[in-house]
Amino acid sequence: MLAGFTQKGPERQGRSVLTQAEESLDELVQLAVSAGADVQGRLLQSREAATAATLIGSGKVQELAQLVAASQADSVIFDCDLSPTQQRNLEKALSVKVLTRTQLILDIFASRARTREGRMQVELAQLKYLLPRLTGQGAALSRLGGGIGTRGPGETKLETDRRRIARRIRKIEEDIEGVRTGRALHRAKRQSVPLPLIAMAGYTNAGKSTLFNRLTGSAVLVDARMFATLDPTVRILPLPSKRKVLLSDTVGFIRNLPATLVQAFRATLEEVNEAALILHVVDCSSELAREHATHVLEVLAEIGAAGTPQLLVLNKADRLSAEAKTGADEVQALAQRIMGHAAGEADAGPVRAALVSARTGEGLDALLSLIDATLAFDTVRTERFLIPLAEGADIALLHSAARVIREEYNESSCEIEAEVPESIRRKLARYVVARDTIHH
Repeated sequence: MLAGFTQKGPERQGRSVLTQAEESLDELVQLAVSAGADVQGRLLQSREAATAATLIGSGKVQELAQLVAASQADSVIFDCDLSPTQQRNLEKALSVKVLTRTQLILDIFASRARTREGRMQVELAQLKYLLPRLTGQGAALSRLGGGIGTRGPGETKLETDRRRIARRIRKIEEDIEGVRTGRALHRAKRQSVPLPLIAMAGYTNAGKSTLFNRLTGSAVLVDARMFATLDPTVRILPLPSKRKVLLSDTVGFIRNLPATLVQAFRATLEEVNEAALILHVVDCSSELAREHATHVLEVLAEIGAAGTPQLLVLNKADRLSAEAKTGADEVQALAQRIMGHAAGEADAGPVRAALVSARTGEGLDALLSLIDATLAFDTVRTERFLIPLAEGADIALLHSAARVIREEYNESSCEIEAEVPESIRRKLARYVVARDTIHH
């Protein structure tokens, strides 16, 4: 059984709050089905203010209890976060387990994570979500595992559980930081080749993995269920100009993506931050394409990738009518409707976009040509570097991959002015300095 709540208010982006709440509830149905649930019914309340004790009003609580009893549902999933008190009160009133949208997404992530890194990230998000909700959980805490045998005199189970979870969070964060360091080393090796990185981003179910497979000849899991792909995959992609780039597939985004998940998947999403170009994949056949694009832009801004150049990939062209894709003007008009709305601009300028079908292969040649034209060549510019003498390999790299204009040594470092390719400059970015910051 699904339940939602929204406060009454003015229209947003030309659509009522109630309509947007219904759309979010539709998405919750997909999430629940992806998690293996059999949805028996749904209920949505719109009112001026939430009820402190149960979020929804007492009459709706009774109505929901009757629906639960009639359908013999064993749980109710709310399309919003509940306070610990609200969750506990609802469970008492409904006599079934009450979950939230965040808990459902976390459960889906837990079932889909395949690598050790993915499992650690999900566990970290789950524990951070649970920690402030320990009060009042009572016997349910036994689901966390092993007995406590180290309690001191007068110490409560709650205090012990809280400390145990906090210790586990610290341990996972340390392990993930190790993964992050290892990923940075792999990234440094890739940059030393060097090959530009292109990251794919988009709303879940936009067809990113299908497109990734089409472009690279890979066999990444393709599944209609939400969040089928969690762990990032990187493959070489040849462009029409014979250049080679690295293409990375990432986890799909979703509205109201829990902040704990965004934080936990920082190491994975760093691939997007390091990208020279982002392919923003949108299901252009969806009536909610504009809203989906908005949510993706919000997450990109949250992880610090808002300034990275983007190409809009209008996927699932095979679902459009022939009139909608007759020429460049129609494609540009569609792209502007989606991205102008997403960026909050009434009159957005030209959008770099390609209309493709990952399923049939339509438009892929045009997409590759657009990537080729958009992605800057390894441009050369003059930079100054101050490199410690202990980093002899980096000094040697400048001599081998750049044209050294001036070089000056002192007791601890070497100042080098050189004409350097952008790829090498990124690799040695930590040494780049302005002239007026160098002192001998």
